[in-house]
Amino acid sequence: MSKPFMHFNNLTMSFTTRKETVTAVCDFDLKVDKGQVVSLVGASGCGKTTVLNAAAGFLLPTTGEVLLEGEKITAIEPRCGMVFQSYALFPWLTVKDNVAFGLKMKGLSRKQRHLEAQKYIELVGLKAFANAYPSELSGGMCQRVAICRALANKTDVLLCDEPFAALDAMTRQVMQQELLSIVQKSQQTVLFITHSIDEALIISDTIVVMSARPGRVKTMIDVKLPRPRDVNVQLTKDYIDLKKSIWDMVEEEVRSSLKLTKRAGMGQD
Repeated sequence: MSKPFMHFNNLTMSFTTRKETVTAVCDFDLKVDKGQVVSLVGASGCGKTTVLNAAAGFLLPTTGEVLLEGEKITAIEPRCGMVFQSYALFPWLTVKDNVAFGLKMKGLSRKQRHLEAQKYIELVGLKAFANAYPSELSGGMCQRVAICRALANKTDVLLCDEPFAALDAMTRQVMQQELLSIVQKSQQTVLFITHSIDEALIISDTIVVMSARPGRVKTMIDVKLPRPRDVNVQLTKDYIDLKKSIWDMVEEEVRSSLKLTKRAGMGQD
């Protein structure tokens, strides 16, 4: 069998505070194929963001490993681009310069990086706003710039930490479709964190339900719903049945997480 494109191989992540050692993720094992869109869902505090930070190389495993194309990630990984919940754009730079910033750090000339940035700006439908500043854009447009910046760096993996959580419901739905369109054109592999089961069902090839802390893979669901997926698919019986099944699993873990939090609180002075 061929090696998976990305492999979280029994990943364990622990953190020591002044009072205790907390294990955020334990024996997390997940294989991701190239070009696959995988969403992580689960209770707050189950380690979803920790998993993404390990993939980016921002945090190193306590035990286990993260492999990309068979190579262990041991430092900040340039093949992985991160899109955060906040836009993290430089307010003093134009859209074009924000997108080109990573290319500037790589040493490309101004002409080269602007030509490259322009391709991705057009890809996300922001050609008319290339010289605008973030303060002149809507929230959805800012998030498209953030995604565009990650794509311009030609990363193999797009790591998305609830990138649409701060958007209104209508803009969020449009951005989900935008992301799928961009990924289809760029052939990106995507790891996507969300607390919305609907969002996970719309965008994902596979949904990973994580257990309450310490986070493990509780189950994996291959989403067989036909593409393209829009609001109409949410009215079908297959969609409703799948959503209920996932919610039942997530709810169980949320209740477990609340019990753990309550116990911890009762143990404090």
